[in-house]
Amino acid sequence: MRDLQGRTVLVTGVTGQDGIYLSRLLLRAGARVVGLTLPATAPADLCAAYLAGVEVVPMDICDRDDVFRLVAETEPDEVYNLAAMSSVARSWDEPEITRAVNHTAVVTLLDALVELRDRTGREPRFFQASSAEVAGSAAHSPYAQAKAAAEDAVREARLKQGLHACSARLFNHESPLRPAVFVTGKITRGVAEIAAGQRSELRLGNLDVSRDWGFAGDYVEAMALMLGADEPQDVEIGTGITHTLDQLLTTAFAAAGIDDPAPYVVTDPDLIRPADTAVLVADPEPAAAALGWRATTTFDDLVRRMVEVHQERLRTGVEHDARYL
Repeated sequence: MRDLQGRTVLVTGVTGQDGIYLSRLLLRAGARVVGLTLPATAPADLCAAYLAGVEVVPMDICDRDDVFRLVAETEPDEVYNLAAMSSVARSWDEPEITRAVNHTAVVTLLDALVELRDRTGREPRFFQASSAEVAGSAAHSPYAQAKAAAEDAVREARLKQGLHACSARLFNHESPLRPAVFVTGKITRGVAEIAAGQRSELRLGNLDVSRDWGFAGDYVEAMALMLGADEPQDVEIGTGITHTLDQLLTTAFAAAGIDDPAPYVVTDPDLIRPADTAVLVADPEPAAAALGWRATTTFDDLVRRMVEVHQERLRTGVEHDARYL
């Protein structure tokens, strides 16, 4: 990781798993980290456990005036936009909110950085977290369409405004911080509860989908490398290896000492998405060539760690602890 002493970095979505892992990486590199999050997503115990040293700012990223004011006040050298309405399924129910957060807010941030550059002569850099869903069979979902529009905005800022701006299509990446609203968090937490005798079943949708699952702690390193590059470019970030959701289930149950998941798993038609890409897998070679980056955490180690942390949460009653990272 490059030396960031004396540099200010703004991270949106700072209380999400990526925001936490990235902020800790940036702090270790010596940066001043300003983290933006919605007030409701900044509980004191989470911030104390994971974000010590980060200047957490509660703010709605869709408020253009507040975003411009924050950028003007902090004058960031780098901005990582990780804030998103991140559920494909939810985007069908809330398309307007999805577009406001996943596209319009990106345009606002880019405009604020161009204004900062033109006013001060500084050369801020911008990273946009995009999604593999942009190119999947769910590409017509409100979520994917908004992410695609944000990618276009980043390219336009780079080509027409001369901003050092890039986006990465992030393939599925997980961690022990993944909440249960995501299927991986739902499974690993549910398995821990089943093993502890606290529940009897897991209700899931389609188990045949295949995903390229990696570790969030690896992926934020790629983000930082992208903003450290001399020339901005857009790449895919993933492992290049797929596993089915059924394999994830089997691995999670095995980590908890249960050989056969079948007695505990119920297929619920109501949980099947309107559109779901059968297979999503990254091409890791461009990122390896451009950044020298490859994922290092294996699928088995990732799933096992997620289950172990959920088991520890059940034993201690402590939801947030830096030892879980």
